Amino acid sequence: MLKISVFGTGYVGLVTGVCFADMGHNVTCVDIDASKVELLKRAQSPIYEPGLDEMLSSNIKAHRLHFTTDAKEATEGADVIFIAVGTPPNEDGSADLQYVLKVAEDIASHLNDYKVIVTKSTVPVGTWRKVKNKINDVLKKRNLDIEFDICSNPEFLREGSAIEDSLKPNRVVVGVESEKAGKIMRELYEPFLNGNPLLLMDPFSSEMTKYAANSMLAARISLMNEFSRVCEQVGADIEWVRRGIGADHRIGPHFLFAGVGYGGSCFPKDVRALIRTGDELGESLEILKAVESTNLRQKNNFFEKVEKHFEGQFKNRKVAMWGVAFKPGTDDIREAPALHLIEKILAAGGAVSVFDPVAANSAQKYFSHYSSVKSQAATHLHFIDDQYDVLEDADALLIVTEWKAFREPVFDKMKKNLRKPVVFDGRNIYSPKKMQERGFHYISIGRPS
Repeated sequence: MLKISVFGTGYVGLVTGVCFADMGHNVTCVDIDASKVELLKRAQSPIYEPGLDEMLSSNIKAHRLHFTTDAKEATEGADVIFIAVGTPPNEDGSADLQYVLKVAEDIASHLNDYKVIVTKSTVPVGTWRKVKNKINDVLKKRNLDIEFDICSNPEFLREGSAIEDSLKPNRVVVGVESEKAGKIMRELYEPFLNGNPLLLMDPFSSEMTKYAANSMLAARISLMNEFSRVCEQVGADIEWVRRGIGADHRIGPHFLFAGVGYGGSCFPKDVRALIRTGDELGESLEILKAVESTNLRQKNNFFEKVEKHFEGQFKNRKVAMWGVAFKPGTDDIREAPALHLIEKILAAGGAVSVFDPVAANSAQKYFSHYSSVKSQAATHLHFIDDQYDVLEDADALLIVTEWKAFREPVFDKMKKNLRKPVVFDGRNIYSPKKMQERGFHYISIGRPS
């Protein structure tokens, strides 16, 4: 058993801490937000993730999982310390490292013996060295010479499947400088591997791996979305194209689904951050710049389909929307395509009613405080608790998140509640032929209407 401290109880930090505790380690999670810490002590998770609440409660009861605001206590008692705080984007797209470096300073202020200090946050290449330099600077001011190691250990969690991804990772990437730190990290992760690889490499390569992985996946999505627009012009079906190229073992079937664009806390931020890194190095990453611009174009393209249907007139039009989370299985709405669509419809004078089984509260907060159209949202945006009631008197339904409950709905009830049986499917979850047979005017992505 190792004593582990995790600084940051956001999505990555909390899931990481809970899963290490579930494997038998003694874990202390640290956060500066006292109210959040008190909430977690009562086994109440501030985020939605399937299976998290149960594991949170059981590990607190087993006295393996603890929460505190005390950085000194968390640092002095740990063998391994994870830094898992946020790295929000700056206006220029670069990652803001102030929280990572502040945690590094706090750790250094209380460092009392050898520790392995691990950056779990998604950070630009070279951040591990900045963390190391920050700790050395503080130790110098304290007139102390304490041995420590810095590791890079990027997370590859999928929201909605984060518990499974943590407990059964298909690979673990660790960037280390010393053999000693490598042995400790291997001991820590050995029970999770189940025959899958732990890849020990240098910290620079570890940090780059994270950005490269997310950028590669985002590129696949944007490329499929570009293909979908060509399909619409020539009469091809993107779903058949997806199956045709996905059957090629050199390509594979994953991340080949055309839709309304990617969102979330990772892809948009990481693509922009890597573009910024390239610019700073004098290396213009043209493919990634196209990935980002294509993603925005795809969101706008879906809006334009709706706009064309209404002949450019949204006034006195009501649109229903199924799904506001950026993907099913999460309440995360960060950079969700739904937000972009709602804002454009409201700005054009339309009204929107939204149903999402999990993310509605998050979206309500966003439109109340942060949206550029919050004044229109106050009167023309409504959140409804039932997926059929939200359709009442709507001129069209937009499907933006592919929640399971939307895949096999009661189509007769849909048709009855809608003012007009018009469905814009941004996730291609229905058959165009069957929707036509059911009497719907059905518009999807990259398929013949």
